[in-house]
Amino acid sequence: MCRLIFIWFLFWVLPSVAQPPQERDFIAFQKSFKRVDEAFVKTEDTLKAQFAAKGLVWPAKYMYIRSFKLDSRLEIWVKNEASAPYKRFKNYKVCALAGSLGPKRYEGDYQVPEGFYYINEFKPNSQYHLALGVNYPNASDLILSDKKKPGGEIFVHGSCVTVGCIPLTDPVIEEVYVLAASSRAAGQDFIPIHVFPVLFKSDKSKETLEKYLDARPDYKPLAHTLEKVYYYFEEKKQLPAIVINGAGEYKMLQEYTIPPRPVPIPPPPPFKENSVARKTTVMKDIPEDQLNGFIISQPEFPGGMAAFTEFIGSLGNELGQLMPKGKQRVFIPVEFIVDEKGKVLNVKVDSKANNEMNNHIIARFEKLAPWKPALTLKEKPVPRKLTQTIIVYEWPQDDIPVVKKNEDDD
Repeated sequence: MCRLIFIWFLFWVLPSVAQPPQERDFIAFQKSFKRVDEAFVKTEDTLKAQFAAKGLVWPAKYMYIRSFKLDSRLEIWVKNEASAPYKRFKNYKVCALAGSLGPKRYEGDYQVPEGFYYINEFKPNSQYHLALGVNYPNASDLILSDKKKPGGEIFVHGSCVTVGCIPLTDPVIEEVYVLAASSRAAGQDFIPIHVFPVLFKSDKSKETLEKYLDARPDYKPLAHTLEKVYYYFEEKKQLPAIVINGAGEYKMLQEYTIPPRPVPIPPPPPFKENSVARKTTVMKDIPEDQLNGFIISQPEFPGGMAAFTEFIGSLGNELGQLMPKGKQRVFIPVEFIVDEKGKVLNVKVDSKANNEMNNHIIARFEKLAPWKPALTLKEKPVPRKLTQTIIVYEWPQDDIPVVKKNEDDD
């Protein structure tokens, strides 16, 4: 068992304590500086309104910052009770980047640190407009970085220039500074900030990281821990307990396994303007009056409504790759029959779909497993006609909501 030398999480989970008078005057002291006072005047009312619009309580008693180097992104999460889950308040753009992936290990390497830190300084008179200090080097860095010159003076700051910090534009740092100062005044002595190499849920970013790790195997343990902490927070919306062992390595105290990445759906064949529309191969002549009788239950997709919603969302994503250029979104009604045995037949696609999309929809519907058929009052299975609209967005769909997406995702 590695010797634990530094408990890193106490300040994340301890409740707020009564503040001495000088702490209650924290905002007043900050506002004594012109830039901070002007930042409060410009942003505080807007931030309060944004909090209210998202059902959040101002000021946040707990604030959490996480930054993603490759993706140039900084996120603010907040809550007001220690046991409550964090809620995302806002994402901001990091406007410049120094160095590359990997941790900071010595002074002058231009690297942005990677790891688990907290805000240790409010700098209202920074040469970079406003600045929030990051406690680099921490206990891990002091072991793993250069013993004589590990570097320091790492800030989240304005002015959009950097030699190893996390730079924001001046209007953005004003908002972040006011948020942090308000949480500090509300009792949060230590505001955690996690710095990750990439946004791990982004396939493109993760692929870039994996290529980098091939050349830097020594960096893999840290990258793996960072990924575990990222996904733990994504799932729990709580910060894990993290310690630093005698070797300077971060360790999560909670048992947690990174969830497997979803297997991507292979793209359908490229769009062809001259493709020929096909008709459903599964046809059955059913009199209209048999489809309109009284029933006590509608046909049910295998796995229920949630599974059907997932199928429709997945199909919409596939169809996005088949849309001609210039179209951003289409709504495609699909009519089909679920017969008394639960088989899907007589699939008809609205003319809004081109031939390639039409063919793909029919093929996917005809391969569906049998449904639970509609039932009459006497529980007799009967055929039923259904219509489902598929929403299709232009590919790629990085900013399009998808089925089962976390409500906090972008």
